[in-house]
Amino acid sequence: MTATRVPRTVGVVWALLALNTLGSAGAKTVIALPRSLIQMATMGALVAAFALALAVNLRLRFRPSAFVFLLTLLLVPSVISSVHLEVGYGALFRCARLALFVGTLWLLSRWWDGGLTFVRYHVRMYFAVLCLVAAGLVVAPGTAMPEYYGGRLVGALWPLTPPQIGQYAAVVIGLTVLLLVGRRVDRTGAVVVVVPSLVLLLMTHTRTATLGLLIGLVLAIGSLVMTSAAARRFFAWAVVCASVAAVVFSAALRAWFLRGQSQENFSNLTGRAKVWDALLGTPRTLGEEVFGTGLGDKSFDGLPIDSSWLAVYHEQGLLGLVLVSGILLVLGGVALLRPPSLPRACAIFLISYCALSSYTEVGLGDASAYLLHLALAASLLAVPAPAPAPPVPDVPRHHVPRWARR
Repeated sequence: MTATRVPRTVGVVWALLALNTLGSAGAKTVIALPRSLIQMATMGALVAAFALALAVNLRLRFRPSAFVFLLTLLLVPSVISSVHLEVGYGALFRCARLALFVGTLWLLSRWWDGGLTFVRYHVRMYFAVLCLVAAGLVVAPGTAMPEYYGGRLVGALWPLTPPQIGQYAAVVIGLTVLLLVGRRVDRTGAVVVVVPSLVLLLMTHTRTATLGLLIGLVLAIGSLVMTSAAARRFFAWAVVCASVAAVVFSAALRAWFLRGQSQENFSNLTGRAKVWDALLGTPRTLGEEVFGTGLGDKSFDGLPIDSSWLAVYHEQGLLGLVLVSGILLVLGGVALLRPPSLPRACAIFLISYCALSSYTEVGLGDASAYLLHLALAASLLAVPAPAPAPPVPDVPRHHVPRWARR
């Protein structure tokens, strides 16, 4: 087996895909950016990503990928439900965006070989986003921690919400820690990335991202315990530190976790349960039940759905639920069948993080950062292409024994 050389342009394409998933709606920024301008930038990034991916893969060479195949099938209920225009022409625009996103992943699949190249692309891009958030915090701390978000950290230079920042920070921390355990990055480099990312994560007060980070790391490092002494040492120290923190800082941790909410509000998942009950109680036609109502803005009656599963059910129906479930089951099953390795551990972290976050975050049914995380997991689980057989040298005839010439 041999690793495929990845052109530098592929890293640019991956960064453009990440830029496209940043979104255009969120907090108020220092300089009021028109939403149309932000949408032009993010959609332009996706078009550029597809064009560059096509330029470096003109021969249209793809790697077999069950993940991208299921994503392609997800376009079927998305288009069928969107052509009725129940949610407006924006549904068809979102379908075109999803199609370009999936098409770019097909073009990039040529370089999916189970290596860590795309992990480095992922960490660099999202750490750059976190640096932008930190810069906004320094330039305008009042704008970066507004009262209408309860003093939680938002993007002051680009409209990013606390859950978005928490998600990016958690993924950057998790992948960097795993690279450190696998000795693919030195301690100084890991500290430079992990410490500021952890501070930003805590400032967002994002419970879903924090729990996803902790559970994902436990599962990922646990998959390396039997084969890596470094993983065993890290796991042991993490258990000791977590136990001490739970005893010494229990009151502070509880206050941070509740975010000043009442017990009733916390049990209702910050009002999400009411929206979920209303969505599930709405009568639907057979077509809406199977194919959904079309790709929308992941809201119901003007309120955010805040659940990938209910958003997929609402917009892409039961067929969409089956396909999204298949994506997670296929990736999880393949990860369990692979032998222990650092790429497998990174994939387990990403899959478990996305699965846990899907309960209170949207993104599994449309072009989003969550699908990009899962695409990274699929690249890590890909089997390297076999090395080409060496050419057989031509032997001059006079060097061939006489008995072999007959």
